[in-house]
Amino acid sequence: MLRFYRHPLFIVCLFVLLPLLLTGCEGTDTGRHTKQDDFHPQEHVPYVRPATIIEALENPSSQWVDSVFNTLTPEQRIAQLMIIEAFSDKGPKYEADVMRLIKKYQVGGIIFFQGGPVRQAKLTNKYQAAANVPLLIAMDAETGVGMRLDSTVQYPFQQMLGAIEDNGLIYQMGAEVAEEFKRLGMHINFAPVADINNNAANPIIGYRSFGEDRLDVTAKSLAYMHGMQDNGILATAKHFPGHGDTDIDSHYDLPIIPYSKHRLDSLELYPFKELIKYGVGSIMVAHMHIPQLDSSRYLPSTLSKPIVTGLLKEELKFKGLIFTDAMVMKGVTKYFEPGEAEVRALMAGNDILERLNNVPKAIKAIKTAIRHGYLTQEEIDLKCKRVLAAKQWLGLHNYKPIDLNNLYEDLNPPISDSTNKVLAEAAITLLQNEKRMLPIKARRKARIATVSVGAVRPTAFQREAARHHKTTAFVISRKASRKEANKLRKQLRNYDVVLLSLYGSSIRPSNNLGYSEASTKLVQDIIRHKQTVTVLFENAYGLNQFPGIEKSRALIVAYQPLYHAQLAAARIVFGELPAHGRLPVTVNRHYRYGDGIRKGKAVFARR
Repeated sequence: MLRFYRHPLFIVCLFVLLPLLLTGCEGTDTGRHTKQDDFHPQEHVPYVRPATIIEALENPSSQWVDSVFNTLTPEQRIAQLMIIEAFSDKGPKYEADVMRLIKKYQVGGIIFFQGGPVRQAKLTNKYQAAANVPLLIAMDAETGVGMRLDSTVQYPFQQMLGAIEDNGLIYQMGAEVAEEFKRLGMHINFAPVADINNNAANPIIGYRSFGEDRLDVTAKSLAYMHGMQDNGILATAKHFPGHGDTDIDSHYDLPIIPYSKHRLDSLELYPFKELIKYGVGSIMVAHMHIPQLDSSRYLPSTLSKPIVTGLLKEELKFKGLIFTDAMVMKGVTKYFEPGEAEVRALMAGNDILERLNNVPKAIKAIKTAIRHGYLTQEEIDLKCKRVLAAKQWLGLHNYKPIDLNNLYEDLNPPISDSTNKVLAEAAITLLQNEKRMLPIKARRKARIATVSVGAVRPTAFQREAARHHKTTAFVISRKASRKEANKLRKQLRNYDVVLLSLYGSSIRPSNNLGYSEASTKLVQDIIRHKQTVTVLFENAYGLNQFPGIEKSRALIVAYQPLYHAQLAAARIVFGELPAHGRLPVTVNRHYRYGDGIRKGKAVFARR
């Protein structure tokens, strides 16, 4: 046998067959790699971040997006289209439920609500560590993270911002909000509110809107949006197609908007069209019934294909992400069961479902809808890739845990206090100044009382007033009894001038101040019988709760009881600061949109 290997015939055969054998081996290898790959292995293609989120969403394929997408099961691709709610103040059992949804279903993101910054940061790190695909972290923070979290900065609500003429200040606020978001590992702010509020009875928008003028609302929405998106946070314009002119809260029922397409197109839709033109990254659709756009009975706009796909995507050419409003709200759940609602929302054209009632039930219903042809897997896959592309644009392909060191300090920077001061000073609105009541001069010998209704102790406004002039401070509850009101009337007999400040129940403005009959009458009597400077630290529409308030010698709207708003109002009273603000809404026949006395000159809307 050994001698055969030395045989001349074997050697000849070997030289003939060897190249063929080698070629055969190479051919087997090229089933996996090309010849070029053998010499030049395929390298990782670095991600070049598109200039805008819209560009990223229009071309959602990338090495990272495709590789992550290919690891997901069809069920997990559905779950990527879901953002679930989370709180950082509800304890371990609640947190375990959130963790279960992340681990078991691989949901796409979280929207945080009430809690504390350190607790939220720790939970975010824990939830992100458990997620196979990094989570989008969102917050409904129209006034910054202080709207939801303790120990953080709260900026003004949009009505107060609507009184400001310099929109650059609103851009600056948006930029600072973006920095807060990034410091807390968040990516999406469900703001600005682009609704035009021209209904004083609106129970849900009101003070959350920049005002009633479409150009003002648009300009300020753009400033806030650019401030956030220029600094890496996705802005979300809401509540499409416009929630400003309704007297029903969609948290509790389904509002009906009866207006024509022409009216909607010229007014409610105007800010959204401009925001789309200038690159807003996402839009939230409201739960409202709009018969002129979709006559289907009891159908919320969120679930309407003519509104979401026909109007928003096709007519207005919106290419960004489309969020539903919270799917737990009665505006949708009153008429549609969990599961069916989510299916209809995706069929309508929404990309992301926010705050679901039941994640497993929704996933099951969506899978059934795909099986029966109401949705296709291809539609789900494209939405999933768009969500992944947004995650990459927002930096989640290079996810890093939140650094807990110096978190409180970083979330309360000196610049935020300066910004709040400037915003307040630009917003305070002087509506009347009869007989040149203001400024009150220090040399005036009149005895001055400061009265705060709705306070439990002397307020910042009263303390600042005392710095300018000798005053006596009184406080009384919003719910005062007749006996308490009569006692204060007697105490005020010896005072010539009253600086009367009116407060609601909290830092959040209210549509209803909740004053007792005795407190309301006390306010009216003080205005009637004293030289009164009245300052409303509340929703401008609150003026309507005090018939006769127009008889005040001077009247100031400060919009909110923010610390710097109280200081600014007192400084205007004593002439240390000129008034700059203008009324962003029409309150009644006495006080209309645009009214204000600025730098000593009255500027009033056309009557």
